[in-house]
Amino acid sequence: MGGQVLWSILKYIPHRIAGAALIAPVVNYWWTGFPANLSNAALNQEFWNDWWAYGVCHHTPWLTCWWNTRKWFPSASVLALSSDVLSSQDKALLNSSKRRARKAYMAHVLVEYSEMAQVTKQGEYESVHRDLIVGFGQWEFSPVELENPFPNNEGSVHVWHGDEDLLVPVLLQRYIAQQLPWIHYHELPGAGHLFPEAGKMWDTIVKEVLLGKV
Repeated sequence: MGGQVLWSILKYIPHRIAGAALIAPVVNYWWTGFPANLSNAALNQEFWNDWWAYGVCHHTPWLTCWWNTRKWFPSASVLALSSDVLSSQDKALLNSSKRRARKAYMAHVLVEYSEMAQVTKQGEYESVHRDLIVGFGQWEFSPVELENPFPNNEGSVHVWHGDEDLLVPVLLQRYIAQQLPWIHYHELPGAGHLFPEAGKMWDTIVKEVLLGKV
């Protein structure tokens, strides 16, 4: 959910950064500037439980925590840790990572547990459900209608997305890139949501932002 932070930075304080890279950022289906038919088509690509969960976040945000913590309601896939949102490449990357990390498994678990404890230190509502509310709630601006934060080319903005991402549909990401020609859009064929874990992908992303080349 880091995209919601970066879009806000690009809107309000772009002078404080030298550039930005958004990695498969979550798209709010209700941002102004989206054609209704396109937004509906993208929303209909979501799994039925996510369709409900995101709708609750947007239309009745005060029910978000309650909705996602009751077993008889369909919670968001990412909160349910559902593998349904993983593409074939995502699953392969996870399996590969497990093989590489087998010798350091316990250390990995301890670090992950420590990080999760820090992330949820303020409670599940503040750290998880509020993110969903912000991401899919009512925004006071639309990234689709942003002006170029670096008109003198003093910085650059990059968006990276896999065309087989099952968690964040690529359809609206493409539209944003078309409407904002100052964005450097990188769509990766065959990639899912976890593509940064593939090979030296992180190095490629950093080099592109810092040097303007891969």
